[in-house]
Amino acid sequence: MSIETMPLSKAINAGLRKAMQDDPKVLLMGEDIGPLGGVFRVTEGLSAEFGTGRVLDTPLAESGIIGTAIGLAMRGYRPVCEIQFEGFIYPGFDQITSQLAKLTFRHEGALSMPIVIRVPYGGHIGAVEHHQESPEAYFAHTAGLRVVSPSTPNDAYWMIQESIASNDPVMFFEPKSRYWPRGEVDVERNPLPLHATAVAREGSEVTVIGHGAMVTTLLQAADIAAEEGTSIEVLDLRSISPIDWEPILASVRKTGRLVVAQEAPGFVSVASEIAATVTERAFYSLESPVLRVTGFDTPFPPAKLESVYLPDADRVLEAVDRALAY
Repeated sequence: MSIETMPLSKAINAGLRKAMQDDPKVLLMGEDIGPLGGVFRVTEGLSAEFGTGRVLDTPLAESGIIGTAIGLAMRGYRPVCEIQFEGFIYPGFDQITSQLAKLTFRHEGALSMPIVIRVPYGGHIGAVEHHQESPEAYFAHTAGLRVVSPSTPNDAYWMIQESIASNDPVMFFEPKSRYWPRGEVDVERNPLPLHATAVAREGSEVTVIGHGAMVTTLLQAADIAAEEGTSIEVLDLRSISPIDWEPILASVRKTGRLVVAQEAPGFVSVASEIAATVTERAFYSLESPVLRVTGFDTPFPPAKLESVYLPDADRVLEAVDRALAY
């Protein structure tokens, strides 16, 4: 049978294994990703299967990991780098934004950079700062990078393979709070292209959109709203850069209202971009302003306060109520 049930972490593991089986030029790099299998065990078993020549335990040096991957890509390899936690990515930020994102453009398309950077990100795991942040907007702002984030095991399985197959660098943001819940994976049929926006739940009165772990929160809000007689359409962004706008605009033209939700702070964010673009391109379809539900514009708080900082279903539903009140 083509349908298997697995958590998102194992779906990424299975996708990595398939990519490595299909292409001997695919190799993995990162801190503790070898025999240990990474902090979240996403690469568990791959070192034993493919050897230490293709699953490389690196020094604790993110700049070195990315710089080495760039050199390998120049020699025809397809490196997949793991950043252990999203907050550790900043030592490699210069390599990513100043070199990796620009090399293809700098060489007028003659040099490809088929590098995937896997980034566990987001909250809901009871950790401290630098372990629960959402820095995806930094990279979506950087021309030359593709930025994606799966919310389901099925998407994780297929999107990691599509990212590895891309000749452009891909920032692959993995919602770590969704690593463990299980879901169905169709290992034979890929349902959507890498950068497609998906309709996770159909509705008629309000459109809500998010990415990564936020999609689960939006679906919870839609369930509660349905019990109260309100029909919410839930969109899963999936790709943060580029954004597939047509499903978003079609949904807004249908419902007339849009709420954008994310874990990251709201100022100059992915939610800001979606709100601005929808207002520009679907203004006459809107029955109310586009509303945003986001993390607060502060550093991520101590773990005991994460439930206050992170948007939940109640905050989403409060925004839905405001949108319907106009």
